[in-house]
Amino acid sequence: MSLRTSLRPLQAHASQPWAAIRHGINKTLLAGWALLASTAVHANASSQSSLDPQGPLAGSIAKLFWGMLIGGGLILAAVAVLIFIALYKGKIAAEPQPLTFRQSRNLVLVSGVVIPALILTVFVISSAGINRELVAPMPEDAMTIRVTGHQWWWEIDYLDQAGNIIAKTANEVRIPVDTPVKFALEASDVIHSFWIPQLNGKTDMIPGKTNITWVQASKPGRYRGQCTEFCGKQHAKMAFHVEAMTQDDYAGWLQQQASPAREPSTEAQQRGRAVFLKSSCVMCHSIRGTTAMASVAPDLTHIGSRKSLAAGSIENNAGYLASWILSPQSIKPGSHMPATMMAGEDLADLVEYLLSLE
Repeated sequence: MSLRTSLRPLQAHASQPWAAIRHGINKTLLAGWALLASTAVHANASSQSSLDPQGPLAGSIAKLFWGMLIGGGLILAAVAVLIFIALYKGKIAAEPQPLTFRQSRNLVLVSGVVIPALILTVFVISSAGINRELVAPMPEDAMTIRVTGHQWWWEIDYLDQAGNIIAKTANEVRIPVDTPVKFALEASDVIHSFWIPQLNGKTDMIPGKTNITWVQASKPGRYRGQCTEFCGKQHAKMAFHVEAMTQDDYAGWLQQQASPAREPSTEAQQRGRAVFLKSSCVMCHSIRGTTAMASVAPDLTHIGSRKSLAAGSIENNAGYLASWILSPQSIKPGSHMPATMMAGEDLADLVEYLLSLE
């Protein structure tokens, strides 16, 4: 018995699950289209999605992603069609004819070398072009913001042309729209990574080194950022927000942030300032215009103007602020901020004072 004759029963048996194979191919294609559809919906619904770009750099990254996704989908569809054709021809053929050596060689060269090389070349050139745009040097007079990553919060310094600090905030960044903004990224302890998905890609922050990136927002809005390099226990709660503002609003905001803390306007706020200056808070925090000048923890000069606390973990309101002061570990376990115990009246006065610092 020849080898071909002995294989015929196997070929006949292999043709039996044809319907199951076809069903599997259909399910794979449907799953791919469902994934594509859900990705598009997610891009429109999420506040932290690189598929919802709000700036030219993020737009370029999104175009590259969609191009690769569509290209990969077309390749998947083409392979599925070829499998379908091969299975169909094998089913109806009375006696399958094996490929000659030359046909096999040409098939391997074309489908295994030439076509993948062309596809990869297109993807590599596209990626290199986008990367060149992302790392383009900024103008010498570009607005510069220095961001320092800590476990687990962000220190934000607004610099003038000479590199001097104009204003200091924490965990929230504000920028003018339609203006390239350069970020000088540093880390004080471990490696962090700076990512604003709707404005640009990721850039690592390495201790002892300053990395540069830049963003530009096309319209006013609030965009969420995140540390994307595992940096310890509370890495997941190391977020920040970027608020893009009109040029006039930004100029007014920066001028306000550059000023010292406002004076208390009520007796409760006066008592609250006294509580702050006599407490252990002054060992880590600073409030410009007072004797509190520590730089271990976030600057509180204008904490009342911030929308969140603890690097985006909770909202900035009286209830959460009081809870954060009394028991930070219950909100952010592992945080370097210790609990501060104080009487109820002192706590109420302190919270009122801090929230007045806008």
